[in-house]
Amino acid sequence: ESYKVMLNGPAPWGFRLQGGKDFSMPLSISRLTPGGKAAQAGVGVGDWVLYIDGESTSSMTHIEAQNRIRACGDRLCLTLSR
Repeated sequence: ESYKVMLNGPAPWGFRLQGGKDFSMPLSISRLTPGGKAAQAGVGVGDWVLYIDGESTSSMTHIEAQNRIRACGDRLCLTLSR
């Protein structure tokens, strides 16, 4: 099932992405910083990133997703799936 997290900035958000359209893999969380913002919000390693700030990641490349996250500024809203 999917769930949403709202991370209050600024960056670093405390997670690393893997995958993307250019890798023919869904975007997912590959690593969490212990005690980081994402970990505190309950994000899990291996969770799929479905939306970044309301924008579907299904057609995003890895770089596009990173840029989208960078553009968030002080608040990052992610929709994830376990």
